[in-house]
Amino acid sequence: MLLSSTLLAPTAYVHAQNIPEKTKKHPSPPSTVHKKTQQAEAPGGNEAIIVTGTREFGKKARDSLSPIDVVSHRQIANTGQPTLRDALALLLPSLTVPTAGFDAGALTDTIALRGLNPNETLVLVDGKRRHTTANIYADPGPTQGATPVDIDMIPMSMIDHVEVLRDGASAQYGSDAIAGVVNIILKKQAHGLNIRSNTGITSGGDGFQQGVYLDGGFHLGNRGYLHIGGDFVHQDHAYRSAADSRTGTTSNPILSQPEQTRQSVAVTAGYDLTENVQAYGSATYAHRHAESYQNNRLASSLKSYPAYAALYPNGYTPIMALEENDFELTAGVKGFFAGWNWDLSSVYGRDFDRFDALSTTNTAVLTASGRTPTNFINAQGYNDSQWTNSFDISRKINLSFWPHSINIAGGASYRYESYSIGTGSADSTAGTGADGIPGTSSFNAGNWNRDVVSGYIDLATHLTKKWQIDLAGRTEHYTDVGDAQTGKVATRYDFTPRFAIRGNISTGFHAPTLAQQHYSALAVSPTAARGLIAVNSPGALSNGASALTPEYSTSAEGGIIAEPIHKLHVTVDAYQIDLRDRIQPGGNVYGINAYNALVADNFPISADAKNWPASQLSTHWFANVATTRTQGLDLTATYNTALGKYGQVDWDAALNLNRTRLRHQSTASNGDPLLNAQYIAYITTAYPRSKIIFGGTWHSPQNRWNVSLHEIRYGQTTSQLTYYSGPLVGQTNVYREFQNVPKWTTNASVTFNINPNWSATIGGNNIFAAYPSKVPSINRYLGAPQYYMSTNQLGITGGYYYLDVSARF
Repeated sequence: MLLSSTLLAPTAYVHAQNIPEKTKKHPSPPSTVHKKTQQAEAPGGNEAIIVTGTREFGKKARDSLSPIDVVSHRQIANTGQPTLRDALALLLPSLTVPTAGFDAGALTDTIALRGLNPNETLVLVDGKRRHTTANIYADPGPTQGATPVDIDMIPMSMIDHVEVLRDGASAQYGSDAIAGVVNIILKKQAHGLNIRSNTGITSGGDGFQQGVYLDGGFHLGNRGYLHIGGDFVHQDHAYRSAADSRTGTTSNPILSQPEQTRQSVAVTAGYDLTENVQAYGSATYAHRHAESYQNNRLASSLKSYPAYAALYPNGYTPIMALEENDFELTAGVKGFFAGWNWDLSSVYGRDFDRFDALSTTNTAVLTASGRTPTNFINAQGYNDSQWTNSFDISRKINLSFWPHSINIAGGASYRYESYSIGTGSADSTAGTGADGIPGTSSFNAGNWNRDVVSGYIDLATHLTKKWQIDLAGRTEHYTDVGDAQTGKVATRYDFTPRFAIRGNISTGFHAPTLAQQHYSALAVSPTAARGLIAVNSPGALSNGASALTPEYSTSAEGGIIAEPIHKLHVTVDAYQIDLRDRIQPGGNVYGINAYNALVADNFPISADAKNWPASQLSTHWFANVATTRTQGLDLTATYNTALGKYGQVDWDAALNLNRTRLRHQSTASNGDPLLNAQYIAYITTAYPRSKIIFGGTWHSPQNRWNVSLHEIRYGQTTSQLTYYSGPLVGQTNVYREFQNVPKWTTNASVTFNINPNWSATIGGNNIFAAYPSKVPSINRYLGAPQYYMSTNQLGITGGYYYLDVSARF
């Protein structure tokens, strides 16, 4: 498990689709493009070619003006994790994932960079903007409001490498690139067959996981390539609930890893149409079935409904089930003309999520018809689509009055975005809806869309032989939220081949998503309900809501790249991100005020909710809530120790320090503050204060054996917890400050390369089964959630042990 760094990045590949061949006045013959897709691995380390964060072709990682991690597919596989998200979380300190997920939020895999919401990280595939999920993370926590790209809907078998730009890059790539950019590069080799099986289980003896990965490449005559691959991944539930305070048993599975089964396929292709023109394309498709538990309902809740009581004599646990279909199609033509590299492309992506309410009840249906449905198909449905058309050009020019070449790049794009919420089935919406997962009423359903037009220009050159500079500017127009202009200046000075400094200043923005503007839903528990209402709805407007505006950022970064002694490569980068008009849920209202707002928005809430404690009935909406400042430091280091006849050890260490502070809090039009202490904690202290990864990998002579050992330290998170029992129960402005103390985990693996084609690995992540800090019993709703899920620290499942077998032909 080798950590990557800007100076010494892991092996990357050079592909025709990413780096045009026709960069010279006299282009290579047509077969060159095809041959490029067949080449073996390029030299690793600081010679790795990057395509992210720069518009220059052929730039190496060691020459980057911004910090960038390059993670190869072998590193990803060597983590033993069956999903890309969890693999990257073990490799990159600046990247975090949720401790666990609630409800529908547990069923989308999210990532975050530098302690900012996942919406502030832009995900690309082969340099093209990837469409986002339709499943908004609606539950409270640092991820709330995110509709990110679900990177696990891309088959891991088809991923060649991942480039993670830890830098503001809105001027280069557009909205969302405030914290950084994750660029997933797909495989494009015209040869080979790869097979991998990963089998694992948690330290609790549950959470069984199985992954099967297959990909291979083919020639298209002597002018092109075709590469195709697919994954099958299954994951069982892993239960971590404490005893339910109502029963004294662990029968409430609310604290658990969701069950899911995912099938995904992808294909990439390229073909030389002429000596100077290549057609290319790619497609991905994935289907996911997933299930997460709601809080257990006691048998006594059905005493007035004997027909349902007969079906559930011991009570029941509603299940939220997801049927998700996700696809994306890319088609393009690129080439070389009159000294210019050009690329014309069109990308269409769509994600559709159907949520079913299973193993539950709707007493309104029973009362009206005598029927006792227990499964409510199509209770909720969400659709998100994105169609992007882009034209990009670039070339190097030489001017008589300037001693260095200038790389000029520019382009324009048109993007159509749409988002829709469907009406739930009749049984799921009758009365107050299916218990635990009420169907979406027609009042909350709808279709929305917008157009986005953008253009950019990028200039890169040397001011002196040792001094590089890159200038970028972009303008974008959104038909619903207006215009945005961003810029970036990046520079680097190499004092010697072994020491350089770099820095940049940039502005960025994140346009409110269509989901953030229009989504509304109600989460219902036995004696609690939490509503998220649309910002332009009657319930929100009556409590002082106002229309969403984009977030804007100003970022500054500076760092060093050094080789203080031979083979020791070090990068250190300090950063500051000022983020204005942050979009998070705000304007919390409780008790009877929340009840009235929900009724005004036509939510089917029981009249009994009027008598619930105020802290257990709330609603809010997305708003521009605050201005924050995020400061941090990234450090990476790699070193190689040669042991002669005993092989060698590759050492690596990486660190992220990160802190976010609230600088200004917004108020509603009625003067009320939009945030309480709990929500301030979500955006300032719910991400770990630090994350450290260090260790080494020993390679035997001839690389027959590989032994890896790494430590990960997750820094502290601090949360504000609601009281559910004791003298402070029902308080809406008094919370317990809870510290989830730092945690250490150990990851180890042993790999035996049986022959040049076959290898087997046995290993474990978090092998000593560390868990998050336990929540005090009076701050657990119904007693079961013994770990606080609304953070991005250590996960709740404990250790994971696996066997990984792979073959390469």
